[in-house]
Amino acid sequence: MKYLSEYRNLEATKRYLELIEKTAIKTWNIMEICGGQTHGLVKNGIINLLPENVRMIHGPGCPVCVTPLNLIDKAVELLENGVIVCSFGDMVRVPGSKKSLLEAKANGGDLRILYSPMEAVNIAKQNPDKEVVFFAVGFETTAPANALSVLHAKKEQVKNYSILVSHVLVPPAMEGILGDEFCTIDAFLGAGHVCAIMGMKEYYPLVEKYKIPIVVTGFEPLDLVQGIYMALVQLEKGEHKLENQYARVVREEGNLEALKIIASVFEVGDREWRGIGTIPDSGYVLKPQFRDYDAESKFGVSSITTPENSECIAGQILKGIKKPHECPQFGKACNPSNPLGAPMVSSEGACAAYYHFSNHLN
Repeated sequence: MKYLSEYRNLEATKRYLELIEKTAIKTWNIMEICGGQTHGLVKNGIINLLPENVRMIHGPGCPVCVTPLNLIDKAVELLENGVIVCSFGDMVRVPGSKKSLLEAKANGGDLRILYSPMEAVNIAKQNPDKEVVFFAVGFETTAPANALSVLHAKKEQVKNYSILVSHVLVPPAMEGILGDEFCTIDAFLGAGHVCAIMGMKEYYPLVEKYKIPIVVTGFEPLDLVQGIYMALVQLEKGEHKLENQYARVVREEGNLEALKIIASVFEVGDREWRGIGTIPDSGYVLKPQFRDYDAESKFGVSSITTPENSECIAGQILKGIKKPHECPQFGKACNPSNPLGAPMVSSEGACAAYYHFSNHLN
């Protein structure tokens, strides 16, 4: 199978692990940005096969994990007030300050789990006497589909549809991490699916400003070890470049049609990140001409604020300061059946990856 089975080739992966062993002389900290990359490293045992002086640090690239508590509470508030709330399945068990969407559904809320926001527009058309909100969560990868749903609703004059926006952007998060006084990151593995949409141009300024290698990778075992090797070659030579390991998918210019759709509906604005705080210009907000489709203003829930759970160290994990097993509650008070924070329940969360695939070690 072209572009899939060959990137799961055991012998090729072993060869790159051997190259990594030979190449890494000094001690290096490499952050993989995406939760999908984290799961690939942990699930396939790669993280335990790397030499001790190559340390993988898990980044904030899980959109579910970085969605702030107040957004969950806003969605729950809408659900409890008779709004049909539609969401991807990965959001429904994420805990808010009092309950999750799934718990609100158990109490009688009309929660619909969908595969596409376009389905939510159809639900709104079928239920003209009800308000329908799609929980629009994600990085740049899900923004085109969410933007299309708004364009479609406007074209079809569906006035009972809106979106609760929690779109965040990867490059500002990387800059936020690099600017942290506790940052120890020497190189990044960039998220391939994000770059497939956005292209590469936003990463060049980071490489030059912070003199740091960034290698865009895919998510299969061979993708990851190739990316680590490419980063190490740069580090050992004292170089800093932007490289594209995922060239079979990622193009320099990105997906121009997707970018055009995003730009027609969204503009860049400040966004709050769970456990991290507000990062300037780190997310998308609806443009003024689409504010009628902004659920926060439409239903007056913008003022809902929620403090973080003091027992959850998600912020430190998302910034790479600590690993999941270093949390006092990991596998105890916090587990997939009773998560204290999103990284334990999300399908891309670092805590979930460690819980399911690493025997709670490393």
